[in-house]
Amino acid sequence: MAGFQVSKRVAAAALLGVVAWGASPLTGRASEVAVAQTAKYPLRPITVIVTFPPGGGTDLLARKLGPRLEKALGQPVIIDNRPGASGNIGARAVAYARADGHTLLMANSSFAINPGVFRNLGFKPKEDFAPIANIGFVPSVIVTGSGSDIQSLQQVLLQQSEPALAYASCGNGTPQHLAGEMLYDLRGAALLHIPYRGCGPALNDVVAGQVPIGIVTLSSAATLIESGHLRALAVTSAQRSPVLPDVPTVAEVSKTGFELDQWHGLLAPSHTPEPIITTLNRVVQEALTDPALQAELLALGYTPQEGNESARPSGFKAMIWNDIDRFGALSSKIGLQVD
Repeated sequence: MAGFQVSKRVAAAALLGVVAWGASPLTGRASEVAVAQTAKYPLRPITVIVTFPPGGGTDLLARKLGPRLEKALGQPVIIDNRPGASGNIGARAVAYARADGHTLLMANSSFAINPGVFRNLGFKPKEDFAPIANIGFVPSVIVTGSGSDIQSLQQVLLQQSEPALAYASCGNGTPQHLAGEMLYDLRGAALLHIPYRGCGPALNDVVAGQVPIGIVTLSSAATLIESGHLRALAVTSAQRSPVLPDVPTVAEVSKTGFELDQWHGLLAPSHTPEPIITTLNRVVQEALTDPALQAELLALGYTPQEGNESARPSGFKAMIWNDIDRFGALSSKIGLQVD
């Protein structure tokens, strides 16, 4: 089966490169069509595949960005949630999509963590994707329900014996799963991982008291913390979040160098023409300069990346490729692997 998948990928890439975009000079007409299609981009509605279900930070970001992209590009932007396998299902769909800029991927750091965690992704991150822009960084937050007896992260870290304290994450191999494993690696806290198919479903069970604590993106939990349905115990960033200035960092509580932020960004299938990547990057950057959007993202805990190196295609690519290697080494060290 693996051999079939590789053959399919190669054949699809060849077909897209030769027929759709004229990458091989079989006929002058093919090249002319490619140039014309690129110049008129976009030709139809754009689908943004989101790797997690509605209600999580990745979904919220896509839905806030979508209307700005519609206005700039003159075509509808359809948000298509494809949750499962820590984002691998959605990523696989985009890896095999036509490389014409009409199918994009909204992903987060799970994209870079998964290669070191899953034995078979069904695609090759460094070969099958063209990064467009990092939109923003956001920390994760450790939360508990408002009716819980847990008042601080210290109580969690003191759980050194059975029964283990269950924690909900946004899925196997997500930054939140990795954060829980890092806590265990640092302090040996007895924690039991309960993976969900996204931060939204995980939060529902933490609010309901079905799971004692959750590790989720701050963007997905911010409104529930503000409304009093959740109690924030700590954030995973190096510094405290402006959204939760009274909530300590894990590093403060654990007296370690603990740090784990999460990026969210747009990618396209590899072989997408460079002019289309440039156009998409430009409209994303223009959207991020909108004060209203900046305020919305900051309220959710994001640090928008407009104008920064990681917001450029080359910088975003370098960051992702580095994260794949970095997280791979960390996953290997702590023995994190999902079959």
